[in-house]
Amino acid sequence: MKLLVITDAHLVIQNGQKVAYAPYVKEMDLWMNHVSHITFLCPDKISTPLLAQAFKRQDFKQIGLRRLEFHRFSSVVLSLLSLPFQTFQLCNAMRKADHIHLRCPGNLALLASMIQIFFPRKQKTVKYAGNWDPQSTQPFAYKWQKAILSNPRLSKNIQILVYGAWPDQSKNVLPFFTASYHRTQIQSPYERLWDGPIYAVFVGTLSPNKRPLELLEIAAELIKKGIDFHLHFYGNGKLYTALEQRVTALGLENRVRLHGNVGQDELIKAYQKAHFSFLLSKSEGWPKAVAEAMFWGCIPVATPVSCVPWMLDFDKESKKASRGMLISNLDQAAPIIKSMLDQPEVLEKMSQNAAEWSQQYTMEDFEEAIVKVLQQPKDSAL
Repeated sequence: MKLLVITDAHLVIQNGQKVAYAPYVKEMDLWMNHVSHITFLCPDKISTPLLAQAFKRQDFKQIGLRRLEFHRFSSVVLSLLSLPFQTFQLCNAMRKADHIHLRCPGNLALLASMIQIFFPRKQKTVKYAGNWDPQSTQPFAYKWQKAILSNPRLSKNIQILVYGAWPDQSKNVLPFFTASYHRTQIQSPYERLWDGPIYAVFVGTLSPNKRPLELLEIAAELIKKGIDFHLHFYGNGKLYTALEQRVTALGLENRVRLHGNVGQDELIKAYQKAHFSFLLSKSEGWPKAVAEAMFWGCIPVATPVSCVPWMLDFDKESKKASRGMLISNLDQAAPIIKSMLDQPEVLEKMSQNAAEWSQQYTMEDFEEAIVKVLQQPKDSAL
């Protein structure tokens, strides 16, 4: 099978090897295990630092394109001028492929989503890594490509892999997932003591979207309420210095620690020890930090964005989740957590539920799901 991958993710040469963003490479290695020929059509130059990893297979073809950008006047002009060439390259590559795989959302992906309409007999998959929630506020370009791809009249022989299960979707929208761990790593959740000390983790980029400063204020409020609460931040980002300064200003140096970026083994140990993992994001695709924490029985405390309510088994009628805590109003986070700490039996069950759910989604399950997608039958209506 000749697989064509179209993505806005950069693929560059470093030390003689083809590399890309590490989590993306980890997934694409699985796709590449089951095809004979691979072509990547994507940007091949980047000016910012890249958390890079080399692909296991290096025997693939890359067609480098300019990244389509529309934030500045000069980039708009250059992007528009490059459109005819990019359209030609996309059409030519799609014509030669047996299976077309789009990585969405993105500007190049939007262009590809329009061009794929003219190749109705080609087998296609779309990995939509963003928020598929129909009710969410998103850029027009994202809504446009979602509308095109999910319309069975326009998009034939296509499966759209989305995070979470959403109501009233077309037949070509398939709930999907991402995995981090292997079946051999599955174990019973660690039994945690809920009468203190209480440990919590934040794993991710220290950016305004993730709201680490707001999380710090929640921790400070819990400590004021007399809870022996300890918070550990794992990750880096532009708010690192501001967060460090705020910790000092609050006098929480003995309760809050910033670890920066760490390896997978250290993260696993942190998840195993922690009672809670916080994700207070304003927007998400697949919240990997939530799924990873749940795998080890660490209870997620998260905002109801993207597929998080589905992951936590949130019931709209009872307004409760069986696999974690959903926090819509951050001002209520500390009182809710304090109240739950008075119900250790509920928290222990929640921890077990979280682990059982997340341990369904291993790297082996992920690869098996990818194989099924690659072997999809053609649309009999054509």
